[in-house]
Amino acid sequence: MSANIIVLKTKGKTAPAVEVGGPAPGSLLSGQYKTSTWNHFTGEDGRLLCGIWECSKGKVSFETTEWEYCYLIAGEVILKSEDGGKWKLKKGDGFIIPAGFKGTWETVKKVKKHYVILLPKTAAK
Repeated sequence: MSANIIVLKTKGKTAPAVEVGGPAPGSLLSGQYKTSTWNHFTGEDGRLLCGIWECSKGKVSFETTEWEYCYLIAGEVILKSEDGGKWKLKKGDGFIIPAGFKGTWETVKKVKKHYVILLPKTAAK
């Protein structure tokens, strides 16, 4: 059995269609927070998502039910947890946001990141 390597790109024949979005309703705290997502891979019964994500300046409140690994290709963000933790992250930083995180995401300089998301298991069918 052979598997192909997936190269993550935002332009060209192998780039997936871009999904344009914005903040979840009621979560915008400041700025515009316009997003673009290129999801390159979905696997493990739809639980594993990998791709590239961009976001304009803005600040949102958020909480997660999934695990996410991020690697900043460009930009700068500040993450704050509701219990007082604060992380300033910039181009070249990799980090994990654990399931259950609650806080804010502030895009200080336009961000572009690689992401790997693992959604929670759903109830057995």
